[in-house]
Amino acid sequence: MGEIKRGILGGFSGKVGTVVGSTWKDVSYMRALAISVSNPRTPKQQTQRGKFAMSMTFLRAIIPYVRVGYHTYAKGRTAFNAAMSYILRHAITGSAPQLAVDYERVLVARGTLMPVFNASAALTDGKMTLTWKDNSKLGDALATDQAMPLVYNKERGEAYYDLEAATRADGTVQLTLPDNWEDEALAVYLAFRSEDGSRVTNSVCLKDDAYEGSGSGGNAGGGDKPGEGEGGLEEDPLG
Repeated sequence: MGEIKRGILGGFSGKVGTVVGSTWKDVSYMRALAISVSNPRTPKQQTQRGKFAMSMTFLRAIIPYVRVGYHTYAKGRTAFNAAMSYILRHAITGSAPQLAVDYERVLVARGTLMPVFNASAALTDGKMTLTWKDNSKLGDALATDQAMPLVYNKERGEAYYDLEAATRADGTVQLTLPDNWEDEALAVYLAFRSEDGSRVTNSVCLKDDAYEGSGSGGNAGGGDKPGEGEGGLEEDPLG
């Protein structure tokens, strides 16, 4: 039962119908009663929680990379949260319990810098070789732009990356992967950032190995060729 303290126009404490009254630092407040959820694990809620968990598993492995790759979207929020929002909206498919990450649609970097052209990735003897076309004379692309390759191991939930592996003008870079990764399902990405880090490109997925597993290792599409892939724009927009 609620108690009126200062007459009909004053504040009150306690519950009156669906309203609760209280006072804090001589200020009176009213709030609605919390709604009881009869089934807190509805299919929709389970799907949302599953999507969130998958996104977290993926992003936790690449936090330093995301801080660079999404920094232009960190306005009023963190780069991590910006990346989480994008992946939740665009790269998690299905409904619980059949959820999967669509690695082809994941962006590990997002920006407006001139994108990657004609890129590919090939894995041989534990070494991942990425190649791309030097388009440093087009638009705002510069020869000094830094290549940011990233290899994500779907089975382990781990990532190997370099934020300044080569320049755009180099046209190629090679990463020596951790032991035993060659026989496991990988997703490979490439993006560029300007030398001062102020601008980045959208990333491209160059390799997406099929993997039937749980957690963030689900595969919702993409190539099943374990050694190679292609990405980036297929031709010059000015040509």
